[in-house]
Amino acid sequence: MQKIVPHLWFDKEAVEAAKFYTAVFPECEINYQTVIKNTPSGDCEIVSFKIKGYEFMSLSAGPLFKFNPSISFMVNIDPSKSKSAKKNLDTLWESLSEGGKTLMPLGKYPFSDRYGWVEDQFGVSWQLILTDAKGEGRPFIVPTFLFVGEVCGRAEEAMAFYRSVFSRSKQGVVVHYSEGSEPDVEGSVKYCDFMLENQWFAAMDSAQEHKFGFNEAISFIVHCRNQQEIDYHWAKLSFDPQAERCGWLKDKFGVSWQIVPANMRELMEKNPRKTTPAMLKMKRIIIKDLEMAGRG
Repeated sequence: MQKIVPHLWFDKEAVEAAKFYTAVFPECEINYQTVIKNTPSGDCEIVSFKIKGYEFMSLSAGPLFKFNPSISFMVNIDPSKSKSAKKNLDTLWESLSEGGKTLMPLGKYPFSDRYGWVEDQFGVSWQLILTDAKGEGRPFIVPTFLFVGEVCGRAEEAMAFYRSVFSRSKQGVVVHYSEGSEPDVEGSVKYCDFMLENQWFAAMDSAQEHKFGFNEAISFIVHCRNQQEIDYHWAKLSFDPQAERCGWLKDKFGVSWQIVPANMRELMEKNPRKTTPAMLKMKRIIIKDLEMAGRG
């Protein structure tokens, strides 16, 4: 099981978006779909899908949160693995940009011969890049944090913090802004990447004027083996008591996480009429209480 899973909060489009991604991306499939009834947002559709083996969860639960580029998904296309890499990238760009918005035009940049940043028709952001085949490769999908506004300049701090929380972690590349990069501050992070639980993530600082920041539209599910692991991650990550609800929390940078048991689906499906109300009353998930609710 993938330890850390990106979770996308849609208004009503979770199923539509999952079907779109499975049509657009290579080796993509929907592997789970269900409905949770009688939540504060009404009946909520839940969809799980994979892109080249990388799992996403998505939810239709009303217009409470809007996607923005503070969290995007880097799509690494390696020319050493395919002679048609550039063509594949361009085809993917064409599909994702239809009905969406270009954030950085597709073209040649100092860091890549082919790169573009696009917001798709649902508002989810993707960075498509023709990767440099030299050195250690990166996976097809890499979630990427953009630290702006009040948290600008904290990307390197966040990388160190997350590496201290999660096991099987390591630092990748770190590129700092040089002198003359105003408004970005010399020494802040132009780009860095790091591994958590054997999964790659990336982060950047940007002092440009942005009217967005981290929110619950994109959160990260952490699958925990037992209550002890839930309690550990909850204690390490939770920073805002007002954001604690149903296993959700916000860390000190404003990033949202869901700390749940690895068998959450099984626990919830045993007796949904009882387990759903029990879960909705919780802040931190208590496995034994869900088990009791499941037994009726």
